[in-house]
Amino acid sequence: MTIQKPSHTFTKIHLKGLRTNSLQILFLLSFTVFINTFGLAQELPNSKPVITPKQTVDSSLVVVDSIPKPLQPEKQLDSVKQDSIRKKEFLQDIVKYKATDSVIISQKQQKIYMYNEAEVLYQDLEITSGVIVIDYKNNLVYAGRLKDSTGYSQSPVFKQGPNVVEPDSIIFNTDTKKALIYNSRTEQEGFNVRAPLTKKENDSVYFMKGGRFTTAENLDDPEYQFITSKMKLVPNKKIIVGPTYMEIYGVPTPIGLPFAYFPLTKKQTSGIIFPSFGEDTGNDRGYFLQNGGYYFAINDYVDLAVLGDYYTNGSYGLRLESNYALRYRFRGNLSFRYENLLNSERGFPDFSQNTIYNIRWSHSQDTKANPNSRFSASVNLGSSQYYQQSINQLNQSNFLNNTLASSVSYSKTFQGEPQVNLNLTATHSQNTNTEQINLTLPTLQASVSRIYPFAPKTGSKKGIIQNINFQYNTRGEYRINTTDSLFFKSEMFDDALAGMRHSIPVTTNFKVLKYFSVSANVNLEETWSLNTIERFFDSASDAVVTERRSGFDSYRTYNFSTNIGTTLYGSYNFEKEGKDPKLKAIRHVMRPSISYTVNPAFDQYYDTYEVISADGLTTEDVEYSRFETTLFGAPGNRYSSSIGLSLGNNFEAKVRNKDSTETEPQKIVLLNNLNFTTAYDIAADSLRWSPVRMTGGTQIFDKQMNINFSATLDPYALDSNNNKINTFNINNGGSLFRLTSANINVSYSLSSKTFSGSKDDDQNAINESVRSGGRADDLFGKPQDFADQRLTDDTKKKKEEDSELYNYKIPWSIRFAYTVNYANTRRQNAISSHSLMFSGDIELSPKWSIGGSSGYDFLNKGITFTQLRFERDLLSWRMNFSWIPFSNRSSWNFFIGIKSSLLKALKYDQRRQPDLRLGN
Repeated sequence: MTIQKPSHTFTKIHLKGLRTNSLQILFLLSFTVFINTFGLAQELPNSKPVITPKQTVDSSLVVVDSIPKPLQPEKQLDSVKQDSIRKKEFLQDIVKYKATDSVIISQKQQKIYMYNEAEVLYQDLEITSGVIVIDYKNNLVYAGRLKDSTGYSQSPVFKQGPNVVEPDSIIFNTDTKKALIYNSRTEQEGFNVRAPLTKKENDSVYFMKGGRFTTAENLDDPEYQFITSKMKLVPNKKIIVGPTYMEIYGVPTPIGLPFAYFPLTKKQTSGIIFPSFGEDTGNDRGYFLQNGGYYFAINDYVDLAVLGDYYTNGSYGLRLESNYALRYRFRGNLSFRYENLLNSERGFPDFSQNTIYNIRWSHSQDTKANPNSRFSASVNLGSSQYYQQSINQLNQSNFLNNTLASSVSYSKTFQGEPQVNLNLTATHSQNTNTEQINLTLPTLQASVSRIYPFAPKTGSKKGIIQNINFQYNTRGEYRINTTDSLFFKSEMFDDALAGMRHSIPVTTNFKVLKYFSVSANVNLEETWSLNTIERFFDSASDAVVTERRSGFDSYRTYNFSTNIGTTLYGSYNFEKEGKDPKLKAIRHVMRPSISYTVNPAFDQYYDTYEVISADGLTTEDVEYSRFETTLFGAPGNRYSSSIGLSLGNNFEAKVRNKDSTETEPQKIVLLNNLNFTTAYDIAADSLRWSPVRMTGGTQIFDKQMNINFSATLDPYALDSNNNKINTFNINNGGSLFRLTSANINVSYSLSSKTFSGSKDDDQNAINESVRSGGRADDLFGKPQDFADQRLTDDTKKKKEEDSELYNYKIPWSIRFAYTVNYANTRRQNAISSHSLMFSGDIELSPKWSIGGSSGYDFLNKGITFTQLRFERDLLSWRMNFSWIPFSNRSSWNFFIGIKSSLLKALKYDQRRQPDLRLGN
């Protein structure tokens, strides 16, 4: 709407200079508006204009008071005309308006014209525009663009409360609060809505004709938009549209709806989750609907998503997902997944049925919630073949992992002297290959902090007597060993074990010759058991019979140990007078220690049974303990008196600092640790020396590469049958030690952000992988949870850095893991495993990224599990493609859909599932 200046006589206020008193001008202006508003000019026919042409005021802001002081006319007005009941006033509040160029008041038309950067403030209404006209006769406000030689500028911005509309022009009725808006643009919870004509019915309802809405940011050239003939908008509540069709880059599509309803709210709301559809050709399950269901926004603290899958061959699945949180207290999530899978069709020879399930629970407590008690949970249990056979959950990192683990724990600390700690834990461990399950329901641990009976009340403890201390520890368990087929059945409790162990360690420490630290320890233990055995020889069946006995039984043990150690420092300086070498010094730290341990023989807890030979001529006494199969095992029946030797090493170097302004040299770690341990058993009859165990590790390349290695060196030789004999290897014609095992592990992680000190981990993928029992990296592939991928609102945008020339800094990351294991225990002299795994991601452009995970098995000479990933950011859309090119898990998945959670149901999903009939 273009507004022309009036040609009739008018009263004009220039916004330059000061020729009259400002208070006088404001009073007269209010007076004039009052007269024209309430029709009192008829009562004062001789009144004259209060502002003459060319009168000016200095202020750029004019205030009109809607409640002026009563007039005092010269003659008494008729009492009828002074009735207390008057018509509703035009202005209910103060009107504030301003403009940069001019403010023009036309008394004849009863209008106020404002030009260039005009602004009107009235109650919760705010209008800014190039041109604004206030028609106080008809209670209307007009706002439009300003036209100049270059076109139109300064489009109106209409704000009322939290709602913002940006049209080309607007007509607003200050009395009814209704408005006509032309070419309006507004944003509602991610929706960008446009309409050539909009009728504002009241503060909360807008009717639009020929509306267009999209989640694209570029409204002039959107990637897609929906076009509807009519629309009703209730800000922050809902959008209701009539017949609607979709347009992609200006091209109409056959995608349409007779009507649609879109809820708009900043709070969580319940609603339908639209499913994905397709065809499963790999396993002959037919057509399917996946991940459809309903989302329940229960309250601000907990929600629930109920999802289901259905296949035309009769297979189905159920999935429950719930998140809960209480600020400053705790948060967590719970998931239950169940699938009933039918392969082929009933009646066919290859028909099979399989039922799998998975339960996951994660709970964490805020550290500030209660400093003396803590509850946490990390549960991942279910069918051993769940991740291998599930057709909805394809998490590659867990497919390659053969262990499921769970832990639920509660700990409580009782403050005082001494302090008491209590911990209750339930654990679960499941091997998905053997389908063996180990449970502890529960494990009870309690401890009393150290008590120093001879310590002084004030000052530090000195000497062997004052440092004597003891504490009390107890541990009780109820352990179940079962299989996947017996899980959650009564048979799983048949072989359960229960027991408790109490220990009281008494220790002390002191210094010898100032540099040697000595510690001594006596440990007293008592073990309780509710399950023991009795073993005897049954001559009738000619076999050894073992019978379980239920009832309380116990045994007591003790041992003694002492240790002496010190720390030695040595360095070699390369600096010489007048020279400044790059390598300045090498520092070597050694920590040698010698320990002595005595373990008595507890023969009193052992019994014998007599075994008769098959011919009945000879007998043999066999020793056993009734505690052999108990929870903590049997006590030792062999006296042991051994000396332990250990040596720890650390190597560091001092080099010239690259920063010339630094005066101190830079420290570099050459070896974090290099440790040697062995033992000599004085009481043994043979093979007194234990193998020497060497371990070491270091970090190089600015701690980006981790190197760990270990080896086992045995001093004894082997006989012709590859059995260890009581002869040193060097005396048998060999070397001093025989290398029996060794391994090296190298991991290296590098990215473009490494040099800038940033972190680029995909934390969501890492959390998903670890939560399901997988690796904390993507060397086995990134998690591919199709259901969660559809429900996650991925609206984060990637920002280009520093320059429009993107290619000068391409984000990338790469990770390597190399491992080799050597075994030579019985002269096999073989590499038991040798592999290199790698993964990486690279952004080829701001919108294109590719990644992959693979590896090579040098032992079997083949490529390991491989996954390729492609991602394209299509502005308002997202496109993903993942591909496993070979192996019996060969599959691919293609997805394209709108990012916004409001239109997440609009997507296309196509995949090829792995053929599970090929086996795992």
